[in-house]
Amino acid sequence: MATTEPESTAPEKQATPPLQILYCGVCTFPPEYCEFGSSFTRCKEWLESEHPDLYQKYYSDEALQSKLGTLSLEAQSKLEKDTAKKEAKAEAKADAAKKKKMASQVQIKRIERNKRKYVTAVHGLEAFDVDLKKASKLFAQRFATGASVTKNAAGFDEIVVQGDVSQEIYDMIEEAGEGGEGGGKGKKGLDVLKGVLIDNVDIIEEKKKKGGE
Repeated sequence: MATTEPESTAPEKQATPPLQILYCGVCTFPPEYCEFGSSFTRCKEWLESEHPDLYQKYYSDEALQSKLGTLSLEAQSKLEKDTAKKEAKAEAKADAAKKKKMASQVQIKRIERNKRKYVTAVHGLEAFDVDLKKASKLFAQRFATGASVTKNAAGFDEIVVQGDVSQEIYDMIEEAGEGGEGGGKGKKGLDVLKGVLIDNVDIIEEKKKKGGE
């Protein structure tokens, strides 16, 4: 008579849930690695505000004493100086980038071609960290026309859009700035232009020269 094996009653293994890792809202490192970044002071302020329990774990007097207790006074002083120097360098770089943006200009040129046809050239968006290829695609879709990134006579990249859409592009940039983070209702797709200062945008008309093409 054949025998049958008893069915296994061992419990099935449950899938291990994924680890939940917290990342700093300032430097994007895990909090325990913020000290190796260039914004340590702001990182600590963010952690104290958003996650006070973790702040106590890493930066309470007891935690710091425990950590620094293994360092000599000379090593502690060097660590503090290096951190301050790194932060000052990062802040200076950020200030320089901000000043550069404030001084940058975006030009939207309405250029006349043959037989009263126009193209619109947009120069200077890259100074505000705009991805020119994405912006070009946005303009092409919005106006159902051709748009491409090309080099101008001075050798700089600019977006050339077929048609007279200078005012419309100006309005898009203004709308993107008003939308804030992530844009607002009706501002889908304008995030690519977010960050451009509308006060730094000018519309210029470039008429066709006589004897030209």
